[in-house]
Amino acid sequence: MHGTLAAAVKQAAAEEARQRAYALPLDKIDVSDPELYRTDTHWPYFERLRKEAPIHYCAETRVGAYWSVTKYNDIMSVDTNHSVFSSDIHLGGIGIQDVKVDYRKESFIAMDNPRHADQRKTVQPLFLPENLDQLAQIIRTRACMILDDLPRNETFNWVDRVSVELTTQMLATIFDFPFEERRKLTRWSNVATAAPGNREIIASEKAREAELQECLAYFMELWKERAKQPQKIDLLSMMAHSGATKDMTPDNLLGNLILLIVGGNDTTRNSLSGSVYALSQFPDQDKKLRENPALIDSFVPEVIRWQTPLTHMRRTALMDTELGGKTIKKGEKVVMWYVSGNRDDEVIDRPNEFIIDRARPRNHLSFGFGVHRCLGLRLAELQLRITWEEILKRFPTIEVVEEPKRTYSNFVKGYEILQVRIPA
Repeated sequence: MHGTLAAAVKQAAAEEARQRAYALPLDKIDVSDPELYRTDTHWPYFERLRKEAPIHYCAETRVGAYWSVTKYNDIMSVDTNHSVFSSDIHLGGIGIQDVKVDYRKESFIAMDNPRHADQRKTVQPLFLPENLDQLAQIIRTRACMILDDLPRNETFNWVDRVSVELTTQMLATIFDFPFEERRKLTRWSNVATAAPGNREIIASEKAREAELQECLAYFMELWKERAKQPQKIDLLSMMAHSGATKDMTPDNLLGNLILLIVGGNDTTRNSLSGSVYALSQFPDQDKKLRENPALIDSFVPEVIRWQTPLTHMRRTALMDTELGGKTIKKGEKVVMWYVSGNRDDEVIDRPNEFIIDRARPRNHLSFGFGVHRCLGLRLAELQLRITWEEILKRFPTIEVVEEPKRTYSNFVKGYEILQVRIPA
């Protein structure tokens, strides 16, 4: 579609979404609908909630009743108050979808302290500066190979050729997973996070469970090997040798595997795709970056804020409490919408714009806060920074040729297809 026409169509869709968002009775706004994210029409709903009901109760939805927390400072209050708001999977876990099916296994992100801290500490050493320095060399070598292999003057899917490939290679490295079978990791990540009813990825919940049991069986064989060997610097070896994790139940192991696979795959790959898309939408920022590559240091966190690769995290109230003048009762579901908090204009100046030289670019919620703050955030930033350093050396421009196909999910905010063209 021609650029001018495409922009007009996009603008018309945005205006229609805005009219729908403001026409609904306030108590009927349900931001859990995955279709809002697939169509990129969730923005006006959150805009209205931030203005009119920053702590908002939605009683009847496909995911049950839930509270939405949509403003930056309120989200921070929930995310750092672990004595009142629980992540425990036995109370519902960290996603808006209640844990009713077996594939949502227990992982350390869905535990409260002290168990959370004990299991998290097991894999934390991988992300220490000295290990990241070694990983940086691997990332650069692989990024160069992937970028040098891209076609010129023809359209291709950036998501598959670059974002997925780079992050999957990194996952294979940090698990010491058989490299030639690395796309299994991509598949398991997609299966684990697919929204219920997304038949493009999973035919049924039974099929999901069957594939994730295949994942568990595959890793169990690797686990047995690592347990017999001296400990190495890879995630599986670390867990196999740690007192806190070496005797995990199969469900707990699968839960932690899926957490680490999704954390190392979906978030970085969607930020990497989002970076290309963002620069296509803000060509003045693209020009600014190419004229001054040193801006990569602030460009990377701005990408992560603007994209917000995970829309939300959920907590469960452990007691009756008050938030923003609303009474939340014990056992109720509280959803922190990072995707909304990152667009809160009371905290972030011109939040809907992509501005690569912001004064405080790390002032965002995408990695969470408190004890559950993202363990791999420095690795995610490292992959983005190195990849863009190498992109700028090679490509004067990357043309996005059509609107992306976005993920059908209320949790993963990402891209399935981003068609681009690199001129010769």
